[in-house]
Amino acid sequence: MDLTSSQHNYLQNELLQNWWQICSLTNLSAGLLQALVLCYFLETNSKQYNLVDKNVIEIGAGTGLVSIVASLLGAFVTATDLPELLGNLRHNVLRNTKLKSKHQPCVKELSWGIDLEKNFPRSSCHFDYIMAADVVYHHPFLDELLLTFDHLCKNDTVILWAMKFRLEKENKFVDRFQTLFDLEMISNFPSLNITLYKAMRKDSMKASLPN
Repeated sequence: MDLTSSQHNYLQNELLQNWWQICSLTNLSAGLLQALVLCYFLETNSKQYNLVDKNVIEIGAGTGLVSIVASLLGAFVTATDLPELLGNLRHNVLRNTKLKSKHQPCVKELSWGIDLEKNFPRSSCHFDYIMAADVVYHHPFLDELLLTFDHLCKNDTVILWAMKFRLEKENKFVDRFQTLFDLEMISNFPSLNITLYKAMRKDSMKASLPN
């Protein structure tokens, strides 16, 4: 199913029309900038990355912008973040998708590395896409983040990941990430120092979670 004219107009006029001007604002957080980059990519590459009726999960959803756009593009969306952030996330997602999206998005708690099998059992959870914007930064939970990617990702799951490199620690995380996943740069925004990556699980016989 293609986007309805109202959905397309909402994306173009209310979310993405002036995205370059928005990105130029100096007071925007790095996380929001990366979310905008990922949203722009999804909307402008909606034929190549067709989200209609696909199962999509966003980790570290924050304001929910990526989840909102994925929902408006026709996906079954699960927007996740820490429990203390779910109230604002739920408000943003529902306000911007109600009566506008094909499928009502779900907002759910996901603390990286915690109760993954309980909350997202491998036997019943299958995501076509994992969306991530600004999930790698100077925080103490990079090991848990890698465990979360590993748990949620099936052999055919595609990870779309917007990242702004800041510190050597983040580069080391990418090295560890690539022991499990094939990583490909699919778009680059030099003026923003943001790169967009696509990743998929390596052959299971060749990959193992690093110590």
